[in-house]
Amino acid sequence: IVVDTTVPLVPPKVARVQLPPEDSAAVAGQAILGQEVTVVSAFHNIAAHRLADGSAEGDVLVFGDSKAARARVATLAEALGLRGLHGGVLANSTAAEALTSVLVFLNRFYGADGAGLRITGDLMQPKDA
Repeated sequence: IVVDTTVPLVPPKVARVQLPPEDSAAVAGQAILGQEVTVVSAFHNIAAHRLADGSAEGDVLVFGDSKAARARVATLAEALGLRGLHGGVLANSTAAEALTSVLVFLNRFYGADGAGLRITGDLMQPKDA
């Protein structure tokens, strides 16, 4: 499993959504690596410095075409003290990749340090993870 954390940020305008021609960096990565490699996309909306120093909090959206591989990466997120949530197929990672530019903007605008995501609602045991 390759865990793709890539966010397609294009300096200097990193607070503006700029997706690649494939609509997702993870989908582009899967094309490069080939179908024999399982790509799972996650951790886009967790500040890297917070992940590195152990202060990260929030939810990690996990995308991939293999449910079993998504489950393994969600478990990895939970081992880091985060909540790993299945976000669906790899193509859905476009949403999280794009949302990162919005988070960069929010961090700058509000002077935050590592704002992330927390999904609300009563998320119980998944019906079909």
